[in-house]
Amino acid sequence: MVTLTIDGRTVSVPEGTTILEAAQTLRISIPTLCYLKDINEIGACRICMVEVEGYARLVPSCDSAVSEGMVVYTSSPRVREARRVNLRLLLSQHETKCTKCTRSGNCKLQQLTNDYNLLGDHYIDDLKNIPTDYSNPVVRIENRCVKCMRCIQVCEKIQGMGIWDLMGTGSHTTIGVGKYRTLGESDCTFCGQCVVHCPVGGLQEHDDTGKVFDALADPNKITVVQMAPAVRVAWAEYYHLTPEFASAERMVTALKQMGFDYVFDTNFTADLTIMEEGSEILNRLTCYLNGDKSVRLPILTSCCPAWVKYCENKYPEFVPNLSTCRSPQQMFGAVVREYYKDPEKNEGKKIVSVSIMPCTAKKEEILRPESYTNGKQDVDYVLTTRSEEH
Repeated sequence: MVTLTIDGRTVSVPEGTTILEAAQTLRISIPTLCYLKDINEIGACRICMVEVEGYARLVPSCDSAVSEGMVVYTSSPRVREARRVNLRLLLSQHETKCTKCTRSGNCKLQQLTNDYNLLGDHYIDDLKNIPTDYSNPVVRIENRCVKCMRCIQVCEKIQGMGIWDLMGTGSHTTIGVGKYRTLGESDCTFCGQCVVHCPVGGLQEHDDTGKVFDALADPNKITVVQMAPAVRVAWAEYYHLTPEFASAERMVTALKQMGFDYVFDTNFTADLTIMEEGSEILNRLTCYLNGDKSVRLPILTSCCPAWVKYCENKYPEFVPNLSTCRSPQQMFGAVVREYYKDPEKNEGKKIVSVSIMPCTAKKEEILRPESYTNGKQDVDYVLTTRSEEH
């Protein structure tokens, strides 16, 4: 164990513990922006700087280990001023039109700007003239990026894809798609983990809520919505609701009041998927036992479009093992189209099929040609829920 003093309080922690972690055991909050435990501990943002007696310079608390007898100050005038300078440098290359950002109200940079009283225009504006590509489910906005490198590390260490990378040098350093490709040209599975872990609005999901509201207001359209089971959890978390209050019944009521004509649970077609996949595996086993050794076993699920694309890009030899069944979302879209093609049911109106999902990969799935029926898109729009934290 190592004993040190932080802001006048003594604490003993295991050898190898960082200053940040030691402070957390005392419930002393050191601000961070790029830090992700065990994933991104590189001190890139320099917001977690602290003062250590005997050290000529401030040190980043997230990747500096404690030592015996160390005396640390986490909020001295020198530390606060250094954080203000570093925040000014980040803000100089950051679009501060927060009302346009999906992260407004849930943004670490915005919170730090308020905490360190950096409101106003007392920093140099150094934005880049790079257009935003809205053609993919995941959208990167250059002038919101703070180069924290969370997206790089999560994509590499957790998802195993390595889509994002550092591009350029010096003041021209930025985050981009590796090998100088566009996101659409890359192997990205659009899992959305980079979006979840981006502390600002540099990465966001493609937003179709405006188009859905237009459909709800159109009297010549019948709007049908499906909800993934996980949406109930995201809804409850965002609005700080108890499990008893955040019931499926209340979600149905809310969506009906918004104007949706029909509300369904994707669990319905999840049951269909189970039956279809069960039939498929029985058929393959029967063929295999009857001597057809070309049958590919075992069967791998096709319910997750991010997993399907991951398999296609990383392990193409296993693509024949994927189930030929559609995902529950796409099965529901096909069932809705089939049911409402009857003029007596659609009343001569156009059907607009919407799904509410917790994953951005579902946005890409509805555009895959194999998800179409007779060359037409089954699900029109996917709205993505997001968690409150990160």
